[in-house]
Amino acid sequence: MNYSPLANRIRPESFDDMVGQSRLVGERGALRRLASGDRIPSMIFFGPPGTGKTTAARILAKSSGIEMRHLNATTASLADVRAVAADADGIMGHNGILLYLDEIQYFNKKQQQSLLEYIEDGRITLIASTTENPYFYVYDALLSRCAVFEFKSVSAEELFPYLKKTLDAAWEGKIGADDAALKYIAECAGGDVRRAVTMLENAVSYVTAGEGERVTLEDAKLFTPGISAGNFDSDGDVHYDLLSALQKSIRGSDPDAAVFYLARLLEGGDLISPCRRLMVIASEDIGAAYPLAAVVTRSCVECARELGLPEAAIPLANATVMLATAPKSNSAYSALHAAQEDIRAGRGGAVPTHLRSPLFKGYKYPHDYEDNYVEQQYLPDDLKDREYYVFGDNKTEQAAKAYWEKIKNKNKK
Repeated sequence: MNYSPLANRIRPESFDDMVGQSRLVGERGALRRLASGDRIPSMIFFGPPGTGKTTAARILAKSSGIEMRHLNATTASLADVRAVAADADGIMGHNGILLYLDEIQYFNKKQQQSLLEYIEDGRITLIASTTENPYFYVYDALLSRCAVFEFKSVSAEELFPYLKKTLDAAWEGKIGADDAALKYIAECAGGDVRRAVTMLENAVSYVTAGEGERVTLEDAKLFTPGISAGNFDSDGDVHYDLLSALQKSIRGSDPDAAVFYLARLLEGGDLISPCRRLMVIASEDIGAAYPLAAVVTRSCVECARELGLPEAAIPLANATVMLATAPKSNSAYSALHAAQEDIRAGRGGAVPTHLRSPLFKGYKYPHDYEDNYVEQQYLPDDLKDREYYVFGDNKTEQAAKAYWEKIKNKNKK
């Protein structure tokens, strides 16, 4: 007899049974409304693993009466897509077929393009899912034909009652669990419902194997090695304090403190927040002093998301140390804020005439001039003398400053 994981056996059959994503599947949620309408549009679901993307697709297919086929882009080929489209021409596909394509980011451009024909002629309604940003990984022509919905990590507050309900339903009240154990699992799941249910199932199996009847905190900890709920509080100030301390430590060029606060966050099971914060830091605090910091950090973050915890800690530690030891500059960040202040004050509303459509005359094309530079006004008239960007005192920006001072002085009339 084949074993089916508990997470699959208790998969919700309606939006009412889903945990989290209330803005999508709640009473006024977009997906719930679409499910009750006349047609289901093609869509792209993106978000972390275990947040309900596949479940939502199944519920939409069931509510619309459309037959659903499931392909995973890591193993599927164009032949598999064509086979689904061929089935849509048969009796089983008289209403079309809903194709759920998991991990669409693994389809190349040609494979993604092949879907367009079937979407446009109505044979296939596509729901594609990805853990990556679709605006980076999905072909533009396909993206323009789909509604895009973001699935967010499920909070520990939402997971805790769901785990209690799951425990009662799956084991019919024969197995209990301490609230501390369930809260611990909810915190350590990192917003992943499937992971939380799997940890609960493992803990129950351990207890029942020893003829026990109750899951304790100690039992739960056996299945979350290296994670301690005692140092992490995602629903209070501690979580935000740790993120703040991480950024301030990197900004202060202290790699030891930075790695410590990163470890605190990861030990609490939070992968998403450190990833986002590190990408912000790369542009806000390192910025123009080391422009490649943003690229390197993005690469480390992508590796971390693909690996998942605990291995995700390794590339994130590399990014953290790199950012902490890199030269610092907030010149671009400060320039942006200065420009925003003028915009919010109502200044700079009219773009100079020579910068508008090519139909307007007067624009000087810099590449037609020596050193690819010619002096002309770019800011609106009421801001023409405003200076937002000030070169930082680091090697990279000072080199740029010296270069442009030389070029601009040389070309002064």
